[in-house]
Amino acid sequence: MDDSDAATPNRNERIMNTVWAISSAQSDLGRAFARRMKMHPTDAAAIVEIIRAEDRGQPLTPARLSERIGLTSGATSILLNRLEEAGHVLRKRGHADRRLVTLHSTPVVHHEGDEFFQALRVALDKAMDAYSPRESAIVERFVDEFRKTIDAYARAIVG
Repeated sequence: MDDSDAATPNRNERIMNTVWAISSAQSDLGRAFARRMKMHPTDAAAIVEIIRAEDRGQPLTPARLSERIGLTSGATSILLNRLEEAGHVLRKRGHADRRLVTLHSTPVVHHEGDEFFQALRVALDKAMDAYSPRESAIVERFVDEFRKTIDAYARAIVG
């Protein structure tokens, strides 16, 4: 097989099936994290979203979290009350506009998340280290384009 048939439907379908399988495995991992934390999967998904946003240096607002996990603002408020009561999340008003609330994980839940995902991070780093910088750049470009395409499609169908 040469590069001329790289975009054949069969190859594209195999790649898409692999990406969907990764998404499914990630969902399974999220449920396992929730079980470890003894919480509902939606609560665990919210914590993961909050931690990821913090890691990017862009803490979530409750409204943005609501969009990310697919809950109404009322349901998100109930979820945040539950997570705050459990000591997993803090709401902070540390901005010029005191009305703006951002969400932050507590050190305890951050530690528990790091502990749960650390072995996976090590294994994934090892798997990715097997690829050359050139190969990694191609994979990174592909995954980013795949995500952007899905995001654009989702925005288009929502209106």
